[in-house]
Amino acid sequence: MTAPVVIHAPGQSRRGERMLIAIAVVLTLFFVAAPLAYIFVRAFSEGWRVYAANILHPMTLHAIWLTTITAIIVVPLNVAFGIAAAWAVAKHRFPGRGILVTIIEIPFSISPIIAGICYLLLYGRQGLLGPWLQANDLQVMFALPGIVLVTMFVTAPFVAREVLPLMQAQGSEQEQAAVTLGANGWQIFTRVTLPNIRWALLYGAVLCTARAVGEFGGVSVVSGNVRGQTNTLPLHVELLFNDLNAVGAFAAASTLTLIAILALFVKALLEGRRTR
Repeated sequence: MTAPVVIHAPGQSRRGERMLIAIAVVLTLFFVAAPLAYIFVRAFSEGWRVYAANILHPMTLHAIWLTTITAIIVVPLNVAFGIAAAWAVAKHRFPGRGILVTIIEIPFSISPIIAGICYLLLYGRQGLLGPWLQANDLQVMFALPGIVLVTMFVTAPFVAREVLPLMQAQGSEQEQAAVTLGANGWQIFTRVTLPNIRWALLYGAVLCTARAVGEFGGVSVVSGNVRGQTNTLPLHVELLFNDLNAVGAFAAASTLTLIAILALFVKALLEGRRTR
């Protein structure tokens, strides 16, 4: 016996769509827009002068500078790593290819705090390489190198994950054709491969930048939270809260929020480019 077919009237379908849209809008306003608005309300609660004084405080400026330097170092390195890893996996067949893909995904499955502890046990004074580093007067932990290393680990998969599927879908026919025409490796990459992956590459770089700027867990382990020396902006926000300087903490958090909003705006533009 054939089951009856239920046909919904157009009016019922439109009402259901409107209800779902209304629910989505309400949840977005409640869980996203309201907290964002609250950050700026608290940041400016005592006026522009207090806000500017908190942002221009030497400790806050140093935290912004350290966060910026970390991102400037980490993002290009991860872009290079992501391209190389995606190229190796998508364009070549070799033993251990699946293991390489798994290794690329590892930072997504490990807590950043665990990653920071691993680096501490490796490069710290009591770690595996600690005595050698100390003997050669090299400091990795509680300094910029440690912050860069743990941030690189946390953000490593972003570029590779965006570029790899696109390279796999495109195949290697165009590169092979370029080889037959006499192109060298650099010409193949710059004139054939890079134009095909540029939007995915930029998209991954934006995500990598946003993650690097906002990293907290791993950096909190390896930085030592030294005021004015190893405090990145997320760590500085926590310290201001602990000092009961709520307005200063929200002022610093507003900087991170603006960076996040800018990253989302660029991400939306790049998604539109990729779709077209």
